[in-house]
Amino acid sequence: MNRSDFLKTSALAGATLITDPTQVRAFITRQPAQKYRTALIGAGWWGNNILRCAVQAGESKIVALCDVDSRQLQKTSEELNKLTTDKPKLYRDYREMLAAEKPQIVIVATPDHWHPLAAIAAMQAGAHVYVEKPISHTINEGKAMVKAARQTGRICQVGMHRRVSPHNVSGMEFLRSGKAGKIGMARAFVHYAGGAGQPTPDSETPPEIDWNMWCGPAPLHAYNKAMHPRSWRNFLNYANGTLGDWGIHWMDQILWITEEKHPRKVYSTGGRAIKQDNSDAPDHQVATFEFENFTAVWEHRTFAGNNAEKTHPQQAVGVYFYGTEGTFHMGWLDGWTFYPADSKKPIIHQDAQLDKPDDQNIALLWANFLQSIKSNKLPVCDIEIGHRSTNMALLGMLSLKLGRSVEWDGSQIPNDPEANKLLSRAYRGEWQYPV
Repeated sequence: MNRSDFLKTSALAGATLITDPTQVRAFITRQPAQKYRTALIGAGWWGNNILRCAVQAGESKIVALCDVDSRQLQKTSEELNKLTTDKPKLYRDYREMLAAEKPQIVIVATPDHWHPLAAIAAMQAGAHVYVEKPISHTINEGKAMVKAARQTGRICQVGMHRRVSPHNVSGMEFLRSGKAGKIGMARAFVHYAGGAGQPTPDSETPPEIDWNMWCGPAPLHAYNKAMHPRSWRNFLNYANGTLGDWGIHWMDQILWITEEKHPRKVYSTGGRAIKQDNSDAPDHQVATFEFENFTAVWEHRTFAGNNAEKTHPQQAVGVYFYGTEGTFHMGWLDGWTFYPADSKKPIIHQDAQLDKPDDQNIALLWANFLQSIKSNKLPVCDIEIGHRSTNMALLGMLSLKLGRSVEWDGSQIPNDPEANKLLSRAYRGEWQYPV
């Protein structure tokens, strides 16, 4: 018996319940699962992390890569060649890519100011979308994204991977079980060391990048290498600083664990006490979110570190939940820890279980995304969930810009025309603000 016959006989031996000849033939010659035509918009560092997980999941055929910077396209293409035999076409305009390739899945990993238009266009073109957080630069863009997902019936997963990380899930269950008692306050924080920095002068745009398209619907800024790649998060025309970047993860944890949908009042203050570079995001910020039965606080600094409050040898990040039975810290690299109010009781701890190389759990979130597409059920980080968590960060930034508190009813700021104007912003040139 040759190897081929042996494998077929072995397969049949394991299929004792299959008796119909047609089914037996299908079992022997069954085809590999169909792969989704998948495209990436935004071929930078984080886009590559997501793309890698998509390839490794084994259910995607990568048909297109899109980025306004051909250097990033080339680098991503080279990395992809190490993982798959797929030969995606390269594009600089996502609209052209969507029309030509008709992808079934689109990953949106652009800078924040591009998320809404790219994600909405992809859903309207028939694709399911995995979009990075924060979902939008302004609140009303997020409303339009939720509307597009519901109208098209497409699955839209947001990259808040902590909703599936094992220690975050078990920590959520611990808190909801009441073991920490009634939660009266939560404090989220990110503290990293850094100095004043120095301004980086504008320069000629490299020929490999379409800078006008990079700026897109946002104001056109002279090219500056301090902005691209990766450092754009600290320029408020294109992102919302540390609160808009890091803060959304921890704001989302607060909403998830408490099962709240939105705060009723927000106040934020902060500024640039130390930074002297040409970014304009606050180098420190405190935001207070008033809920019906508890208060949440956000704080960050991009200077001084905070060796006095490190929750891990490398960082001081996470959320403290203060309950009547003790204090619970939800962290990242360090997992979670519960400190009982009764000092005679033991401290309880669970280590993190994170994937390399970036200590995240994108693969688990991607698996949930695929399952949602197959079942046509909302994913664990559905666009509406991402919208609510993004709103927390955006409301904090909105209050900071106004210099005063704002109320929030989940959709608008009641009786406050000045504040409501900041729920949207003007788009530049040909680009139309989504409705």
